[in-house]
Amino acid sequence: MYGVQIAFKNFVATKGIWGSPWVGFDHFERFFNSYFFWRLLKNTLGISLYQLAVGFPVPILLALMMNELRLGVFKKFVQTVTYAPHFLSTVVLVGIIVIFLSPQSGIVNQIIVHLGGQPISFMTEPGWFKSIFVWSGVWQQMGWGSIIYLAALAGIDPQLHEAAKVDGASRLQRIWHVNLAGIMPTVVILLILNTGSIMTVGFEKVYLMQNDVILESADVISTYVYRTGIIQAQYSFAAAVGLFNSVINLIMLVTVNYIAKRLNETSLW
Repeated sequence: MYGVQIAFKNFVATKGIWGSPWVGFDHFERFFNSYFFWRLLKNTLGISLYQLAVGFPVPILLALMMNELRLGVFKKFVQTVTYAPHFLSTVVLVGIIVIFLSPQSGIVNQIIVHLGGQPISFMTEPGWFKSIFVWSGVWQQMGWGSIIYLAALAGIDPQLHEAAKVDGASRLQRIWHVNLAGIMPTVVILLILNTGSIMTVGFEKVYLMQNDVILESADVISTYVYRTGIIQAQYSFAAAVGLFNSVINLIMLVTVNYIAKRLNETSLW
């Protein structure tokens, strides 16, 4: 928190944080009035909301499906296969994406050509960036994200299922009314945490997938902070942009937590 004050100063390294002159909200005004502001906000929110809408429910569905598997060997195999991508580094993952989506030799384009279509240059088409980013992230993290839901499902009293069977509930009805209802507090807590980081799009993966052709749809706040702060050495301006990002996340976290507490009395505090 000590270093946050450089967002309100014209930071000069030789003068230090205390010695640099105050400029108030000048850096914030510059960012809000810049050409990049609306593009960065649109891309960051677009990717985050897309990621939340797709990436949040998939681990829940996967956990519910794996919980219904009765053959132990097959269940362990499915868990291993879905967990494994989580341990790939970001660099390796992006390398796999580039190879698979290559217009010349990528397996995806080979299938498209085999079906009678034309090769698509996925990595240089702005319209494909968000989908590639989000769905590759879902593939990588869905197995790891399902662990906490499997743990919550393991804590559900088996007598509830027995009572539901006696009442004539089908398997789907037991999944809906027993399993899903039993893990709902966990779902709400994780939804609050995910919403609280809605303006935070992972820097490394976006940066590695970016190129000048798709910058219009791939430029987000984290990469802009890197360019202005590290490459262009505009430390105070980059700190102001980063602080704006953090404040929006804080507001979203408090708001969603309040709504969740009012609706079902499950919240972080």
